[in-house]
Amino acid sequence: MNILCGYNVNIDSVYRISGAEISELLNTFERTEILEKIENPPGKILSESDFAAGLAYCVKNGCGAEWLVFEQSVFEFLKNRYFEKSLVRMGGNAGIMANALSELGASRVIPNVAVPSRTQLSLFSKKAVYFPDSPLQANEESGAEFGKDLSIPFSNQDPIHFVFDFSEGETFSLYGNEIRAPRENRFIATCDHLNFKLIVNPAFETYALQHACEIDGVLISGFHLLLETYPDDSTYRKVLEDSFARLEAWRARNEKLRVHLEFGHFASKEIANSVFLKFSGISNSIGMNEDELAMLRNRHGIPAEGILRMEAGAVGKAACELASRHEIGKVFIHTREFVLAAFKPGNSGSSGISGKWDDIDDPALLKAAEKKLEAMGFGLSCAGVYAASGRLEGREFVEKEASKLQESLFGREQLQLFLKAFNGRACGNGAFALRNGYMLCTLPTLLSRSPLTTVGLGDTLTAATFLRELELDVQA
Repeated sequence: MNILCGYNVNIDSVYRISGAEISELLNTFERTEILEKIENPPGKILSESDFAAGLAYCVKNGCGAEWLVFEQSVFEFLKNRYFEKSLVRMGGNAGIMANALSELGASRVIPNVAVPSRTQLSLFSKKAVYFPDSPLQANEESGAEFGKDLSIPFSNQDPIHFVFDFSEGETFSLYGNEIRAPRENRFIATCDHLNFKLIVNPAFETYALQHACEIDGVLISGFHLLLETYPDDSTYRKVLEDSFARLEAWRARNEKLRVHLEFGHFASKEIANSVFLKFSGISNSIGMNEDELAMLRNRHGIPAEGILRMEAGAVGKAACELASRHEIGKVFIHTREFVLAAFKPGNSGSSGISGKWDDIDDPALLKAAEKKLEAMGFGLSCAGVYAASGRLEGREFVEKEASKLQESLFGREQLQLFLKAFNGRACGNGAFALRNGYMLCTLPTLLSRSPLTTVGLGDTLTAATFLRELELDVQA
């Protein structure tokens, strides 16, 4: 399978932070200032105290967030304090998905690298990742070797996302009050002015247009990094228009092209809604987590509370309403405890199902459910293994390591509630049901007792599921 990955690629500086370090950090700031910012999170980072408050807020609530850094002084503070102690690896939705696809057997993966640096390019998988104009040739000794005649400029300052993982049960002192993290998660401080506008590399754009007929699928993401307005008075809408036009041009040359849009942690509800409305008509599928689904409640009408509690009934209703109201082929929701897809049976054109889908015992529907659950199960195995080991080294490695993982007990409980809420049917380790002309499929996640990372799991899951769906459609 040949797959394009756009648009955000960066470097992740991953650091597992302890409660003691958080306590020490907080004590360097005024108590009143930090408590006020925890109570009313700024959602962006203009000062060191904004960073400290955002980190404390996420650990206190066990939630994940990504805040953009707008001050060079904060970037220097983070780099000097944490970079040398961190794990440096591939970052950005598009970069992580490209590496996952490459390691899992895709034929050719073409990522957009806006302004590549030596460090950035050295972090890509060497198996199937391809750069137009060959800016990177794999070399076992140096890791990267650069050609002399490059059409791609190189950047002196890498886009770095500082990722702070924290563990469930980690405790810190919030000015005398002991706070305990209710679950593991991460807080990301993003220093990345290239991806604020989703800059597209000209070589990527030229290659994609010239070879569109050879491409099987497109994974697009990174829109959550956009700003409502920029210093040059332009807005995010110009970025959306350009990206949409790009997809239309590719589709014009390949009507079978499969497009998946992956959401992210949007700081702006306006941008989140604009992205959804702009791309829902041209995307075969849209993916997001429970937080992002809750943010779109004005589009599906389901209260956010149940979604945020990861109740399968609420998530299933919201996903189905979102898909049916906006005529989307598939909405894919990935939470920590379970995954759920709402899709039109036969949407890919391979299942042979037509007409109304109201008989849950129809053998054709069972076959469609089995295929969807197989792809989702493969994605879950890959994400679980990546969380546990920090690696993806081919399908045999994934199969072996996945057998060591535990199924989410909460996810299993929600599966039972899903069956009752939608009058569904069990199918292997998962379940499926029918609602409003859509099929719902769900599976509990696979968890590690001691995960090495919580970053990139949704991207790994999405990429692996997307790849397996493409393969199953070809086999059908």
